[in-house]
Amino acid sequence: MSGKLYLVPTPIGNLEDITFRAIRILKEADVILAEDTRTSAPLLKHFGIEKRVFAHHQHNEHKASSEIVRFLKEGQNVALISDAGTPAISDPGFFLVREVLKNELPVECLPGATAFVPALVNSGLPSDRFTFEGFLPVKKGRQTRLKALVEEERTMIFYESPHRLLKTLEEFIQYYGEDRQASVSRELTKVFEETVRGTLSEIKNHFENNTLKGEFVICVAGRE
Repeated sequence: MSGKLYLVPTPIGNLEDITFRAIRILKEADVILAEDTRTSAPLLKHFGIEKRVFAHHQHNEHKASSEIVRFLKEGQNVALISDAGTPAISDPGFFLVREVLKNELPVECLPGATAFVPALVNSGLPSDRFTFEGFLPVKKGRQTRLKALVEEERTMIFYESPHRLLKTLEEFIQYYGEDRQASVSRELTKVFEETVRGTLSEIKNHFENNTLKGEFVICVAGRE
């Protein structure tokens, strides 16, 4: 029998957010694939998980996927984790899943942590319909993406890094208006978790005068 590829969500901050099932799968897997083995080492050590761990990231996933398929065909169970959250959501994983499915091998994704869900629910913006945009292109295609969302009526969700946050908020004001309602969450589940709500202009003013640290999730109301 072939092995199975498991996509295992890991905490985005608070280690208590991992599930009992995720810990069991990681302990039972023959091989663990980690986006960054140095980042994952403390997590695995904390839960007493001692397994073969290989790096699997955007720079090697195309080359490594064929070897992982071989592992599965040999009957080995493989667990994929990212640095934080659910694999393949703005993290490596999609290409591997596609290759495994092409080879008609089983894939199972466990439910668990992902940053945009608590940010959206906590934002106070409509959550019945939304579009997840992840990270905007840094250069090529960025303006095209922003323009394409001008008429979007659903709540829009973006990921952003600290050094680009203010620039991104400025662009949102340019395309969507300074009075558009929004929410910015940072350091979700961690000690210094913060969510700032208000108009895009108010939020920009807040972060111009406060420390920019952590990973950010931006929720922007859709066009009325």
